[in-house]
Amino acid sequence: MLAATVHHPDPAWRARLAILAIGTALLWPALVFSEFKPWILFDLQSLAAASQFLAGFLKPAHAPEFLAMVLRETWQTVAIATAGLTLALLGAIPATLIITERLSISRLGTRRMHWAARLLRQLVRWVLVLLRSVPELVWAILFVRVVGLGPTAGVLAIALTYSGMLGKVYAEILESTDAHATGALLANGSSRLAALLYGALPESSAELVSYTVYRWECAIRGSAVIGFVGAGGLGQRMDESTRMMAGGEVCTMLIMFVLLVALADAVSKLLRRRLG
Repeated sequence: MLAATVHHPDPAWRARLAILAIGTALLWPALVFSEFKPWILFDLQSLAAASQFLAGFLKPAHAPEFLAMVLRETWQTVAIATAGLTLALLGAIPATLIITERLSISRLGTRRMHWAARLLRQLVRWVLVLLRSVPELVWAILFVRVVGLGPTAGVLAIALTYSGMLGKVYAEILESTDAHATGALLANGSSRLAALLYGALPESSAELVSYTVYRWECAIRGSAVIGFVGAGGLGQRMDESTRMMAGGEVCTMLIMFVLLVALADAVSKLLRRRLG
């Protein structure tokens, strides 16, 4: 009689074990080089500092003068995000006109772009890559060193990073639309700007506006974060209170920060839903 074959309950156990082993082998060097030491959290000195901070954190500050300051800084955070995004649009729109190949006049008839136009487009693309590759937090640190503490650094940081993002995505959206109307306008002597306004925008305006609103929502989050390096707004005040171990103040500003992000998210969703 042949012995009964014993089947493992998981037929893919060897593959799963191999993936686990490979993942562990790849993750371990990363943990070593990042100096990941979670046991520091349970050090007696760390626990004492955390307990002292949490004792005040559980009692949100609610003095009228402090709440007025929080509201003022919250409004400044929204203003930084809005002004930064507006400046980003001033840079992104011309860049979009340049790098969108569908709006190229030199491609008409031959389908081959002139070498000078191709070189200009590539240079602008590289500039956009540079702008969006550097996080707004890094730009904020640089501008704080140049213009000093305050919202000016935050506005400039958001403007540079988001102009790179908006220019790239705007061009991709325009390239994905139907090229018939744009090509017909250009072939009949229309300018590139008119071809954009009357050919490409009618088909892609909803998607462009939706992405812009989403970026405004992200800019509000970013403007709160870059405040921790002195770029103004609610983040800068939260950093000051954290340094002073004022847990109650940090709690109040954290609640306001969560409400601000939630409100921005709700407004963004509402506008994107209205745009279809």
